[in-house]
Amino acid sequence: MLNILSQLLSIVCYPLFVPTYGMLLYTLVMTQRIPTLPQSYVWVSILGTFALTALLPIIFICILWRKKKISSLHIDNPHERTMPYVYSIVCFAFWCYFLYHSVKMPLVWVLIAMGATTALGLVTIINRQWKISAHLTAMGGLLGGVCSISLYYGTVSFIAVALICLLSLLLMYARLYMKAHTPTQVVCGYILGILCTFIPNYIIYA
Repeated sequence: MLNILSQLLSIVCYPLFVPTYGMLLYTLVMTQRIPTLPQSYVWVSILGTFALTALLPIIFICILWRKKKISSLHIDNPHERTMPYVYSIVCFAFWCYFLYHSVKMPLVWVLIAMGATTALGLVTIINRQWKISAHLTAMGGLLGGVCSISLYYGTVSFIAVALICLLSLLLMYARLYMKAHTPTQVVCGYILGILCTFIPNYIIYA
């Protein structure tokens, strides 16, 4: 049962899904208290984020798997991650441009997206030598993003922070239980994600 739950949690918290969760959290929850995004752009931003950060990279990963360029859809082998990660970085870069130019999101969100793209780039480089956790990097990036938005608007969503922290702890346990990573790899991934999405906004808005 624990193995099934761990696998399910790893799928739900798949790194490419996390930016969409962040956008849902921001547009449908946090903006109820800090309305900054035109209502007509809410679903445009959500669907655009999903297409650029999840759908297109996953399609590319499936193509690589069908062509036997990677051994599994989860890309468990770190030596097979470079090509999917590089393609995902390109998609994330277009996501940043989409948020800045098309949706005209607040700068705080553009910086979060750029931080997430940077984190993905660093994970790509690190994974060539060491299997840092991409799952926890994504969750750390989500927490850093929520903290950035709280800093920018001067209001904290304690429920959002508590939920992300709880989910992150469960995901850490799941990844360790599945022997996908060591404790150091999950903790370092989490810290990397937080730093990449929070530090740029902290420097500007603190």
